[in-house]
Amino acid sequence: MTRSVESRFLAIIAIAVGILVIPLLGLFLALSSERSAKELDDHVEILLAANALALAKPLWDFDLESAERITAALTSDDAITKVRVRDVAGGINVSMPPMPAWPKGGVQSRYRPIIYKTLDGPKTVGTITVYYHRLGIFSALREAEGVFIGIFIVAILAMVGAAILGNRIMIVKPLLKLTAAIEATRRLGSRHHVDWNSNDEMGRLAKSFNAMQTQLEQEERELKIAHRRATDIYNLTPAMLFSIDENDRITDVSDYWLLATGYAREDVVGKHFADLVDSPVRGAYLVHRHGPSDRKVVECTTRFVCKDGRVMDVLIVESGKAAGDCETGLSLSVMTDVTELKQSEARIRRQAVTDHLTGLLNRQGFESVLDEEIRETDARQGELACIFVDLDRFKWINDNLGHQAGDTVLRRLVELMEQQLPPAATAARIGGDEFAVLLRSDNAEADALALAHRLCGMLEEPLLINGSTVRLSASIGVALYPRHAHNAAELLQKSDMAMYTKKRGGKNGALLYDPLIQDNTRQRAEIEQDIEEALTNDWFEAYFQPIVDLGNNRVIGYESLMRLAHPRKGLLPPSDIIRIAEETGAIGRIGNRVFEKALANLVALTRASGDDKTYLAVNFSPLQLEQTLPMLLTTLTARHHIDPRRIVVEITEATLLHDNPQIRMVLDEFSRIGCRIALDDFGTGYSSLSYLSRFPVDIVKIDQSFIRSLAADEAELRHKSRMLVEGITAISHKMECSVTAEGVETKEQRDLLQGFGVDCGQGYFFARPQPVEQLIAAYDTARKTTSVA
Repeated sequence: MTRSVESRFLAIIAIAVGILVIPLLGLFLALSSERSAKELDDHVEILLAANALALAKPLWDFDLESAERITAALTSDDAITKVRVRDVAGGINVSMPPMPAWPKGGVQSRYRPIIYKTLDGPKTVGTITVYYHRLGIFSALREAEGVFIGIFIVAILAMVGAAILGNRIMIVKPLLKLTAAIEATRRLGSRHHVDWNSNDEMGRLAKSFNAMQTQLEQEERELKIAHRRATDIYNLTPAMLFSIDENDRITDVSDYWLLATGYAREDVVGKHFADLVDSPVRGAYLVHRHGPSDRKVVECTTRFVCKDGRVMDVLIVESGKAAGDCETGLSLSVMTDVTELKQSEARIRRQAVTDHLTGLLNRQGFESVLDEEIRETDARQGELACIFVDLDRFKWINDNLGHQAGDTVLRRLVELMEQQLPPAATAARIGGDEFAVLLRSDNAEADALALAHRLCGMLEEPLLINGSTVRLSASIGVALYPRHAHNAAELLQKSDMAMYTKKRGGKNGALLYDPLIQDNTRQRAEIEQDIEEALTNDWFEAYFQPIVDLGNNRVIGYESLMRLAHPRKGLLPPSDIIRIAEETGAIGRIGNRVFEKALANLVALTRASGDDKTYLAVNFSPLQLEQTLPMLLTTLTARHHIDPRRIVVEITEATLLHDNPQIRMVLDEFSRIGCRIALDDFGTGYSSLSYLSRFPVDIVKIDQSFIRSLAADEAELRHKSRMLVEGITAISHKMECSVTAEGVETKEQRDLLQGFGVDCGQGYFFARPQPVEQLIAAYDTARKTTSVA
C-alpha cells in the first residue's frame, strides 16, 4: 500500500512538472538554439564570402598552392568540418581534409561561386563549398543560461522532495502499521490487531479493523468444527474420492484415494488433476473436462499415472454444483480402476487390425490409421508421407525355398525395418510382400526419402534363412499428402504408382511421386526457400579464388565468390541462386552478407599470411549499385580496418550497357574513396572498348571463353582467339589498365598469356575457389615447411 499511495502522489507531481515546467524549459532551449544557429550561419556566410573573394585570383591564375593554403586556413576554423574548392575547368580540385570525421549531429553545407573581376567583367572561375556541423540544443547554451537552468531545476527538486517527505509523515506512516497487522495475519495464520490510537480517520479505521478480526476468530472456530466432521465422513468412505475446483486443481482427496494411487496428500492437493493424467491422453481429457455440458453428472475415461509410475485406466464420475453469487462451487468425483476391462477391449480390437505373421497392422488397421493421420495432418497443416514398399524377388523365395521360408523372411524383414523406423512412424503389411509406412513430420519429403533409402540399405546384406543365403531388394514409392493426394485412397494409390514406376525403371531404390518432374516452378520455389533459409540460418559463405601475377607467380589478390553451403544439399550452384535472388529482390541482402564475410575472411587471411598488400575483388549485381553502396563499403572497410585501396569492385559490361547516370556516379564515388574498378567478362558485350574511356576502369578481366580457345583444336579459332587476347592486352595497357585472364586451366594457356603480356591469371590451374580456412591452412603448412628447411 505504501508503494501504491506514494506512487500515485509521485505521479501527480510528475504530471504537474510535465505540464508546467518541462514546456517552459523546452521553449527556453529552443529559443537559445535558434539564436546560436543564426549566429553560426552568419559566421559561416562571412567566412564563405571572404574566402570566395580570396580564392578568385588563385583560381584565375591556376595557382594550386595558394588555393590549398587559403583552403587550409579556412578549415582551421572550429566551426568548419570540410572545404571543397573546384575550378570550372577541373584543373584544381582541393578537398580538405580528405576524410573528415563527421560529427554525430550531422553537417550542413553552403555553396558559393567564386567570381573574378577581369577586364572583360566578372567571370565565374570556380566554386567553394563548406561543410559545418549542426548545433544541438544543449551545445547552443551560454554559461549564464546554463546556470539559470541549474538553479531552476534544483528549486523544483527541492519542492518535490518537501512534498514527498510530508506525504510520508502524514499518510504513509499510519498505513504501515495497518499493513503490518494484515501481513502478520496472512503469514502467521492468526488474527492480529492494529496497535494505533488516534481520534482521526486512521484511528477509526484501526478500531473497525480490530473489531472485524475478533468476529472472524469466532467464525473460524465454528467452521473448523464443521470441516472436521465432513472430513471424517469423506475419508471413511471406501472409494477413491477427490474434489477439484473450477481451475481443475485438486482441493482434497480421500484416504482410500491415497492408498490406491500411492501419493501423499501434500503432493497432490493444489495440483492440477490433468498433470496426473498420462501425457498422450491429457489433451483429450482437458477437452472433455472443459467442454460444454448440461448434465449435473459428468463421466469420462482416461489414463491415470500413479506414484510408482504405474498407469491405470480409470472411470471418473463427477457431480458438481456451480458457484452462485454468494457461494463457492462444489465438486465431488469418484474414480474407479477399469484397467483390466480396457486391456480386454484393446486385446480384442488389436487382434482385428493386426497381421498375425508380422505383428504389424493389416490393411484394415492401416486404412483406419491413415484416415486418422490425415485428419491430424489437416489440423496441424503439415504433410504426411506414405511409403509403399514392395520386395523384389520374393516370389522366387516362396517358389524355391517354400512358404515357410518366405514367412521367416518377412518376420526377419520386419525386425530390420522396425530398427530403422522413427518413433512417429506407423508400419503395416498391406498383403503378401507389400508394406506401407506412414510418416508425419515437419520435413516429410526429406525424412520419407531418407527413411526409404535406409530401408533399401538394410537389404544390402544377405539374409541367412534355414541355411540358405537370400538376397533381397526393395522398390519403394513415396507420396505426400496433401501435395500429391486429396484423400487416403488417392495417397495410397499415388505411393503405389511411384513404387511401380521405380520397379519398372530398374528396381532397388526409392522414387518420389511427381507428375511433373521438370516442374520449373517447384524447382524455383525450392531455391527461394533455400535462399530464405540460408539468410535466416547464415548458410552463405564467401569463397576465395587466388589471382596470380604471371610474372613471378605470386598471389596478389583474391576474388570473393558466393557459395550457399546447404546442410543437407551441400554446395548449391550459384548461377540459379543469383538469378532468382535478383528476380525476388533478395540479392541485396545476399550481397551485403557475403561482402561482410569476405572482408572478415580477408582480415583472417592477412593475419595468417602477413601480406597486407593483396586485394579483394568483389562482384556486385547491377541491382546493388545504389547511391548508398559506397557509404556501406566505406563503413564496412573501416569496421574491419581494411584500406579501401585493397578493394576491387568488379562489374560486368551489362551493368554499363545503358550508361545509367546513377551507376556512373556510384563508380566515380568508388574511385574517389580509393577502390579500383575491374571490368569483368571483357569482350562478350557490344561496345567493350568504349567502356575503357567512358568509365573509371582500372583492371580488365578477359572472359574465360577466349582463354579456353587459346588451345582449341581448330587452328582458325585458336589463331583468332590469340589475336583477340593479344589485342585486348595491348589496348588495355595503352589505356593504363592492367589485364587479368579468367579461366586459366592449363600450363599452355598460362605460358601463352605470359607471352602476350597479360599481367595476372585466375583459374583452376592456380587454385579453385575454396573456403578461407583452406587458404590459411596452406599458408600454415608452407610456413612450417620453410621453418623445417
